Amino acid sequence: MSAAIDRMNPPALPNAGKVGYSQISITHPAPLAFVSGQVAWRPDGAPAPASLAEQTAIVVENLRAALEALQATTDDIVQMRIYATDLNSETQEIAMTEIMRFLDGAQPSLTGIGVAALAGPDLQIEIEMVVQVAA
Repeated sequence: MSAAIDRMNPPALPNAGKVGYSQISITHPAPLAFVSGQVAWRPDGAPAPASLAEQTAIVVENLRAALEALQATTDDIVQMRIYATDLNSETQEIAMTEIMRFLDGAQPSLTGIGVAALAGPDLQIEIEMVVQVAA
């Protein structure tokens, strides 16, 4: 486990903590790992499933594997960026349900971004992370 990350939701900004993330994350001197965007690709090369829920589950599985490789936990995630090809309230709810389950109470800074396309025509979601790691 690395150094503590301070989380803030100042009163002058919307309270993101109510929905599971922080407006501001402050790290202390410690190395940061920048995890490339993870999509619904498995190590065995199996094709991505058609549903957003299944794709999100695979992305989360890949994020867990990256944290394990870093010997980190979700509490060490400083920031996440979520890219979705069809960003609307319905798809946001599908993806965020799985993502909040993954975070298990950790509240990194989080940004959702609607995009026209990802690295493959069948991909619907991609998530990248910045993780604070032990020195």
